Amino acid sequence: MSKPIDVFPYSVIEKLGYYVYLLIDPETEKVFYVGKGTGNRVFAHANDALESPTPGEKLDRIRDILSKGKAVDYIIHRHGLTEKEAFEVEAALIDYIGLDALTNQVHGFNSDDRGRMRVADIIEKYAAPEVDIQESVILVTINRLYRKGMSAEELYGVTRGDWVIGTRREKAQYAFAVSNGIIRQVYKIERWYPSENLNPALKNNNRWRFDGRVATELQHYVGGSTVRYSTIGAQNPVKYINC
Repeated sequence: MSKPIDVFPYSVIEKLGYYVYLLIDPETEKVFYVGKGTGNRVFAHANDALESPTPGEKLDRIRDILSKGKAVDYIIHRHGLTEKEAFEVEAALIDYIGLDALTNQVHGFNSDDRGRMRVADIIEKYAAPEVDIQESVILVTINRLYRKGMSAEELYGVTRGDWVIGTRREKAQYAFAVSNGIIRQVYKIERWYPSENLNPALKNNNRWRFDGRVATELQHYVGGSTVRYSTIGAQNPVKYINC
């Protein structure tokens, strides 16, 4: 059996440019990770799995493959790209395959604003009036957790936490639940507390949740578009406005 390829020749690296790659489980022949990079980035995950004891779904999957005497299958999906093109291709593949089927931790580049949507959601997003937020707020993007028809209690539950968020949170008076760039609800923040108070498994993760109420005084924002507050490439689900 030939030794698995784990490095590109320098002459190949010079021609590759930015590329998007897939990591595939040789037993199931299914993609379990989508990434982008240059040079030997595609091989770095297997090296990390061997050299580092750090746990994680992706590294654990690779360790399981290696423990069976097999090797990860590598596919270069697109190459010769600019960095921006690589971001876009990676994001499109993650959207298409679905984050639930991958070991990727986050959606790709700009997925919150231009990622996979139904036609009705596209119309809703771009037909919605842009808002001009005057208050001190945090925008909480809940794309993965939001679904049409969810109850008021469910919407509040997925918006309030648990978020990795710093002390700047104390300056925010309101939290806006945002999905696909549309404000779904506005809450008056009454207090923040560590998520570990309810879930000890989240200890030392610096995750917080808030208690609050529906802000009846700011319902004019609901249904509005947050497009003017979008940041290209942002992956953090929490964004501060006027804080």
